[in-house]
Amino acid sequence: MLDLSRLRALHAVSVHGSVAGAAAALGYTPSAVSQQIAKLERETRTTLLERRGRGVALTEEAWHLARTARELLMIVEQAETTLEERRGRPSGLLTVAAFASAARGLLPSVLADLARRHPALDVRLTEVDPHLSVDLVARGVSDLAVAHDWDIAPLPAPEGVDQAVIGDDPCDLVVPEGHPFTTRGVIRRSDLGGQRWVCQPPGRVCHDWLVRTLRTAGFEPDVAHVAEENHTIVALVAAGLGVAVVPRLGTGALPPGAVAVPLEPGPVRRLYALWRTGAARRPAITEVVRTLQQHWARAEARPGDPGRVLDGGSTPPQ
Repeated sequence: MLDLSRLRALHAVSVHGSVAGAAAALGYTPSAVSQQIAKLERETRTTLLERRGRGVALTEEAWHLARTARELLMIVEQAETTLEERRGRPSGLLTVAAFASAARGLLPSVLADLARRHPALDVRLTEVDPHLSVDLVARGVSDLAVAHDWDIAPLPAPEGVDQAVIGDDPCDLVVPEGHPFTTRGVIRRSDLGGQRWVCQPPGRVCHDWLVRTLRTAGFEPDVAHVAEENHTIVALVAAGLGVAVVPRLGTGALPPGAVAVPLEPGPVRRLYALWRTGAARRPAITEVVRTLQQHWARAEARPGDPGRVLDGGSTPPQ
């Protein structure tokens, strides 16, 4: 008889590509995941992982077993959903994958609220790159994702994944104190030429938005500094090293030396909650989505500047 927890560990390795990645997603140590895989190898009398340099690779037999594991985990999810639905209250384990600024600026208050009101519900958060979270939900590694898109990069929900809008996150043009833009009422995109920019790396939506926007306006962007975190980007702007477009969520109060100026039309990224269609009836999913939307209404994207709620936003799953 194959052990489900060991199959879950193998499935996680197949999704994340490493023992360390699987451990982070499951909330285990890498040693614990390795032990689970070793026990599964003994049970099946099959080699499942092979050393490749400093990492591991799944054997052909392991890939076959991982596909079967995914199907079994989906059946288990359906059974758990039915039981939770019959109980009529949120309960059990629910894993959430969220991008960095949502994990910092929105999820702490949401998770604390859920823990207080629903002690039988165990919600666990993993911070992941935004382009990975939807796939984790589709593959059954995470139960729910908080993701975002921009006007240039709509967020497609793959087959078998449902979504609801959480809200819109406005973005500010942040410039150094004393910059000529600070004396003007409104900055338009046609005014952005000739600036030195601080931005996230190529391949990130923020970077792609900047490049496309400036090129559409007839300018080639001069990206002087590249940083992953919005806090680092703002610190570089405050030091007088360039200007940046920064989402409000999770950024916090601007430090001395950095000033937000109005940009029209202002860029906005939209936040979504996504979950597998088969789990839509689960009370835990319904309650977490509803709580995300409720907290967005009163969350402060920046001190003194409340987050904005999308008018006519989608409702959580029923």
